[in-house]
Amino acid sequence: MSKIGQDIELAADLLQKGKLVAIPTETVYGLAANALDEKAVLTIFQAKARPFFDPLIVHVHSVAAARRYGLLEDPRLVKLAEKFWPGPLTLLLPKKDVIPGLVTSGLEQVGIRIPAHNMTLRLLQQLDLPLAAPSANPFGYVSPTEPAHVQKQLGNQIDYILDGGPCTVGLESSIVGIEDGIACVFRLGGLALEDIEKTIGPVELRLNQSSNPKAPGQLKSHYAQKKPLFLGDIKKLLKLHPGKSSALLCFGPANYSADHLVFNLSQKGDPEEAALNLFRFLRQADESNADVVLCEFLPEAGLGRAINDRLRRAAG
Repeated sequence: MSKIGQDIELAADLLQKGKLVAIPTETVYGLAANALDEKAVLTIFQAKARPFFDPLIVHVHSVAAARRYGLLEDPRLVKLAEKFWPGPLTLLLPKKDVIPGLVTSGLEQVGIRIPAHNMTLRLLQQLDLPLAAPSANPFGYVSPTEPAHVQKQLGNQIDYILDGGPCTVGLESSIVGIEDGIACVFRLGGLALEDIEKTIGPVELRLNQSSNPKAPGQLKSHYAQKKPLFLGDIKKLLKLHPGKSSALLCFGPANYSADHLVFNLSQKGDPEEAALNLFRFLRQADESNADVVLCEFLPEAGLGRAINDRLRRAAG
């Protein structure tokens, strides 16, 4: 099993040698490799069993570094970078030739972000090279928000897990880019849609669910559970599954029978707390003895939109 530790110098040395290291971010743990090393990038796809048509996000330590690898020119994207980097925002930029096509799945744009995690920023500054880093989990399964999640799922396939503690956001980054001159959100995530629009005005949602994604995290079936997961009104869902032991994912004040395993994303109805708990509770529900997982939607506002999007993809 891979070792868990806080040795940034060891992590940097491994990455410079083309090895895989799990890194902490504020969103989820990433499976990182040198984004400029095609052989190293290939091992990401192999370790995750990730299809090559699903592009990766590149992590850098500064806006200046981002400009080395992508064309950050559109004033709307510049505003977003100035306001929300470091943070849970990925910008989809025209890529420079130095970024291998394997990273972008052959597309001419690359997703770049600056993570808001001091340990990983120190690592990136020490390396001074970009890291390609999708979530550190087998493809299609629940994203990891703690080092132990990474070790349990990929511990035999990676060289080191950099322990930065639990993630503080718990949802992947929002992805924003320009298409046909229009500012578009390609993935809902840890930055609320309302905050994006306050900064640059109205945007279009282009949440592709085909097998030919333009950005990471766009496939219809993603974060898939091993156990059947059903979405809707929990009381109605319980009637549709009589005799089944159920794990319930709810939101806000709720009272259910002690016969059920209940995971309340936020008893007080706080979407930020719900985002922080989402992947951890999905994982625990999936690993429980329940026959089915029943989950209700959050209000379609703020981070609730991104959480509902993840739930729909988990239900597949």
